[in-house]
Amino acid sequence: MMMPSIAMAKSPLSKGQQVMQYDVYAGGIHALKSNLAINLSGTDTYSVNLETKTYGLLGKMAPWEGAFNTKGWRTETGTHPEKHQSIGVWRGESEKKEYFYNEDKSFQSYIRTKQGKEPQVRKTTDELTKGTSDMLTATLNTMMDITKNGKCEGTTDVFDGKRRFQLIFKEKQKVELEKSRWNVYTGPAIECTAEVKPMAGKWHEKPRGWMSIQEQGRERGTMPTIWFASITEGQPAIPVKVRVKTSYGTLFMHMTKYETAGKTLTISK
Repeated sequence: MMMPSIAMAKSPLSKGQQVMQYDVYAGGIHALKSNLAINLSGTDTYSVNLETKTYGLLGKMAPWEGAFNTKGWRTETGTHPEKHQSIGVWRGESEKKEYFYNEDKSFQSYIRTKQGKEPQVRKTTDELTKGTSDMLTATLNTMMDITKNGKCEGTTDVFDGKRRFQLIFKEKQKVELEKSRWNVYTGPAIECTAEVKPMAGKWHEKPRGWMSIQEQGRERGTMPTIWFASITEGQPAIPVKVRVKTSYGTLFMHMTKYETAGKTLTISK
């Protein structure tokens, strides 16, 4: 199964396109590399693409990569997906998940494909899917609201194939960030927390995965935190830094490159 790839722009970007690169450090070790692309160049459509993979020593010990993309419709009330897709590859074995939605915002179907096997249409229920969106669209709507209203607030119900949960953004404060050897951005930003709240589906009694990481942060007095900044006038605010505290140390994600029509920011070597 081919992994999609987001390359930094080799030709001029159109108005409405923003492309970013990020480096993720865990306990001071460069652990992940990520790319994010947002495209609002269409009059009533959008797309968001995120790819990430383990890097360096971690990449050799735990070779994993993921690609997540969404396309959909834009209206005066925000965005809603037409199709969301995620592809994960662990030690060469891939799994693809596809979520389809109707233009009236209703959920259509969920298909899962494991490497070497036929696609399977998975059974879903209204309890899990009715009124839901995907993580990328939910985050994009919050980013657009920040640019429009200057506030980081939003709650969206999301379906991930097994579970329904709320993705909740809450504003903490407005801050000034300074460019560093790790991060290219300097300027005003909004510091927000992101919380996943279980609603329905197959949740483990003891938190696992992201829920475990989130609860480790809660125990240490802070939820996963994202700093959003409006870099290009009229375009969605973008994440410029992320911090997640865990029992094993603090994880930071820093933006190392930014491109849009007529503008490039990069860290000087």
